[in-house]
Amino acid sequence: MKAPVRILYISSEITPYIPESPSAIVGRYMPQAAQENGMEIRSFMPKYGCINERRNQLHEVIRLSGMNIVVNDVDRPLVIKVASIQQARIQVYFIENEDYFKRKFIFRDEKDKFFADSDERAILFAKGTLETVKKLRWQPTIVHCSGWIASLVPLYLKKTFKADPIFTDCKIIVSLYDEINKEKFSSSFAKKVLTGNLKPSDVELINTPNGINLAKLAVKYADGVIFGSKNVSKEVIDFAAKEKKPSLAYTEITEGNTAAYTSKYIKFYGKFLKE
Repeated sequence: MKAPVRILYISSEITPYIPESPSAIVGRYMPQAAQENGMEIRSFMPKYGCINERRNQLHEVIRLSGMNIVVNDVDRPLVIKVASIQQARIQVYFIENEDYFKRKFIFRDEKDKFFADSDERAILFAKGTLETVKKLRWQPTIVHCSGWIASLVPLYLKKTFKADPIFTDCKIIVSLYDEINKEKFSSSFAKKVLTGNLKPSDVELINTPNGINLAKLAVKYADGVIFGSKNVSKEVIDFAAKEKKPSLAYTEITEGNTAAYTSKYIKFYGKFLKE
């Protein structure tokens, strides 16, 4: 019997938990479309402090909580919560940590300033999600990373987690947007990312730590690239072409045209599935 195709969605945003944006809409409707096409799915996002737990009926998954993730040489405890989108018949897992995701804003503060610890938030989310999937013992066929805060996942999968049987054979697709083209990260970002067998040369793209270079890092370690915004930096598009990554051009993303892009994305997945 042929094994089911399993898609792991690691998303910056998912509506209705936070307001609509292209990445939040993809985070909501792609898992549903994949499931309706006979695939198994798991979906993860950060548990931002602005998410109303009572209204959205989040509850803690005790058996998955309790792990510590090292970020910048400090142990950061993880709490894993889950909720269901009833009309889609899908569950969403939430990565929660008081230091990084308790605040009531998503990526920028009340003065619209990009959070100074955004680099550490991305590290914790990437490592925390992958460790949680290991704990679930759920082996994905494809990992689809959507949005900037998931940009370190390809690096960690190809380097730090590559020998783990849960992730050995998975293919990685990144959806890129234009959310943080102009943002800058901490000057020590590249050093903080290093863990296990990672070397400085593995992350030299973020020696100049900005949004465009983080996107390039995601592309470098991905197997395929989806352009989720018409304003993705030309520098990133050219980099993907230079790296010879299979790519999918931008298709307008709105709730009203779900089939237009989900059908193309699922067809794109087919490029990475074994016969």
